[in-house]
Amino acid sequence: MVRSLYTAASGMNAQQFNIDTISNNLSNVNTFGFKRNRADFQDLIYQTIRMAGTPATEVTLVPVGEQVGHGTRVSSTQKIFQQGSPRETGVPTDFAIEGDGFFRVLDFDGDYSYTRDGSFKIDSNGQLVTAAGYRVVPEIIMPEGFIQDSVNVTQEGRVFVAVPELDDPIEVGQLELYRFVNPAGLSAVGGNLFRPGAASGDAIAGLPGFDGMGRILHRFIENSNVSVVDEMVNMIVAQRAYEMNSRAIQTSDDMLGIANALKR
Repeated sequence: MVRSLYTAASGMNAQQFNIDTISNNLSNVNTFGFKRNRADFQDLIYQTIRMAGTPATEVTLVPVGEQVGHGTRVSSTQKIFQQGSPRETGVPTDFAIEGDGFFRVLDFDGDYSYTRDGSFKIDSNGQLVTAAGYRVVPEIIMPEGFIQDSVNVTQEGRVFVAVPELDDPIEVGQLELYRFVNPAGLSAVGGNLFRPGAASGDAIAGLPGFDGMGRILHRFIENSNVSVVDEMVNMIVAQRAYEMNSRAIQTSDDMLGIANALKR
């Protein structure tokens, strides 16, 4: 009976973690390029009281065994890299990726990070950067005196701008995209950024629209892929599961109280 207390407690801990994950998804429903998390669970070790196949008589075997589980635990939290809906903004430095791939940026420590958030800016040096000031790689540098509203990006990632003294736009750079064998193995570090690791594999570079890479949508931004309706349903399910585990603890406590009050 004491086993049920710990089993139900593990269920409550698991559902609390589930609610934490859902809350983070809902809080980032308006975060550009955000990918929702999913909490995965697995059952804990089982106590085997009697093995299946144990001899019952000289000629018969027990067809099924006796096992009792010890609850659940979190096995992983997985990023779901489902495409978010593109939203037109009209901003010349907004780029959305339709399909597979990430933008690469260089942070202040000299390390590469990757993002789906294409809400870029142009700094005082005319360089394309993130909202935090991280440089987009390969570098895109605008010429002096360029017309900001003239920035144009093709679906293949070629960047053109107009300057007053020239009749035709000039090409100032080429955007590249990067993909991973296992994007779920990327580590989220905040700021809409991901870092690769041993689980994700090395970054595979490519041009937008080629070799399995997505294409660039200019003057668009990718919304979060969080579905508020789905998350609310998941939250209700997690809440009910938490309540049932709590009820199991109360019931076990009542049963222990009854057993403790027995008199000979």
